[in-house]
Amino acid sequence: MTPLAVFTCAFIPLLFSCVFGNDLARGWGDDIEWKTFEDGLQAAKEQNKPLMLVIHKTWCGACKALKPQFADSKDIKELSKNFIMVHTEDDEEPKGDQYVPDGGYIPRILFLDPEGTVRKEFYNVGGHDEYKYYYFSPDLIVETMKRVMEKIHSPSEENKEKTVSDEL
Repeated sequence: MTPLAVFTCAFIPLLFSCVFGNDLARGWGDDIEWKTFEDGLQAAKEQNKPLMLVIHKTWCGACKALKPQFADSKDIKELSKNFIMVHTEDDEEPKGDQYVPDGGYIPRILFLDPEGTVRKEFYNVGGHDEYKYYYFSPDLIVETMKRVMEKIHSPSEENKEKTVSDEL
């Protein structure tokens, strides 16, 4: 391989990511470390972290309204460090009954434990009883993220750094 080819192979992907941002973010927050669903499940297990799953569609008006609010939330950004963050759009939505606990509406935000099980007890307490996993405000998402952290995520003894929730 010529030096120019080596430079091109190394530089072009870096330039692309700088110009276009986090390609997995797709407008949901470039500063958040997003993973694909499959990679997220594996990372949750390996890192013993809960997984936050945002299910949305590109054509959905409610999803389009939530996306910029989510992306602009400093609290979500900070708390996301305690989670494996995944969002799926359109045909990426995972299949199975556990991902539609009270219906297939969108957007839906689910929280999974490190083993990949949807934890139905973590829902929008400020929302509608028929659509428990629908969120229309970043503040409501932050409330649930904090509850999840209290119940299924605690820093290990080896990594006893101050959690982000203590700072908020």
